[in-house]
Amino acid sequence: MNSTDPAPCRTTDRAPQIKLSKEAINALPLFHYEGKVTLARTAEELDAAVDRLSRESVLGFDTETPPTFRRGKSYAPTLVQLAGAQEVVLFHLKWQPLGSGLISLLANPAIIKTGVAVHDDIRFLAKITPFEAQSIIDLSRVAQYNKIENLGLRGLAAAFLGLRISKSEQCSNWGASELSSRQIRYAATDAWASRSVYRAMQEAGLNFSLPEAPPPRQKKTGPRPRRKAKASVPLPL
Repeated sequence: MNSTDPAPCRTTDRAPQIKLSKEAINALPLFHYEGKVTLARTAEELDAAVDRLSRESVLGFDTETPPTFRRGKSYAPTLVQLAGAQEVVLFHLKWQPLGSGLISLLANPAIIKTGVAVHDDIRFLAKITPFEAQSIIDLSRVAQYNKIENLGLRGLAAAFLGLRISKSEQCSNWGASELSSRQIRYAATDAWASRSVYRAMQEAGLNFSLPEAPPPRQKKTGPRPRRKAKASVPLPL
C-alpha cells in the first residue's frame, strides 16, 4: 500500500453486515467525496494524471455511459473514473479519446483496479480501442464469494463503510461535453467508494482467492448439423 494512503473512512466499528435492508441503508448518513478531483480534458492534463496515478498500487475504477431508453440501443462509455489515495481523476472521453496513456493504467499488472461490474466496464471500453486489462478485481464477486448479500456499490458502501452514497445522477446526460458539478461529484464519489470498499474488505479479512471467472459463452457459427432422419416403421395393417 502507499505509505501516504489514509485509512478508509468508516463510521462504525462493527463487522460488515451480511445483508442490509433498503431501509437500513437509507438511515445511514449521506456521503459525497469532497477531496481533490481532476477533470482530464486536454492531452497535458491526461498525461500528468496518468503519471501521478501510475505510482498508485490500488485504483478505484468506474465508468459512466449515456443512458438509453430504447431497447437494443447502447452507447460507449464517455467517462472513466480512477481514484487514488489522494485524488480522483475523471477522464472525459468526449474531449480526449481512449488512448495509450489511460490504457497503460488499465493494463498495468502492478496496479489493482477495483469496482463493481468492472469486467463489463472493461469490455465496453475495449470495444472503443482493443486492449487487455490486468489486475481487475470485481467487488461484487468478492462479496458474493464471502456470503455478503449486498452486491451493488451502494449496498457495499453501506455494509463496509457505514455510509450512504447517492445514485441520483446515474441516468443523467453523460454524453454532454460539459459535466455539471453534481455529475462530477457523483462520478468521483463512486470511484472513491470502490477503492475504500476494497480496502475495508481487506481489513475485514475477506477471502480474495476467487475461482477464475468462466469465459463468456461463444455463439456457435456455421451451418447447424442435420438431424438424423428417424427410421420409418411400417404401420400395422
